[in-house]
Amino acid sequence: MFGFLKSSPVKKRRKQYDQKLEEAMLAQRKGDIRSYARLTAQAEEMWREIERLEKQ
Repeated sequence: MFGFLKSSPVKKRRKQYDQKLEEAMLAQRKGDIRSYARLTAQAEEMWREIERLEKQ
């Protein structure tokens, strides 16, 4: 009955993805390129997960 109150897993993942990209941007601005590369790689993995979930 209250299924509309549940957040979809895709929406939750997109929010996490956006946060990860923002962390990466801040690391890049600070000059921490290694952290930027690590965070960007994690964000890319999250994006692949989002695409997989959307296909289902």
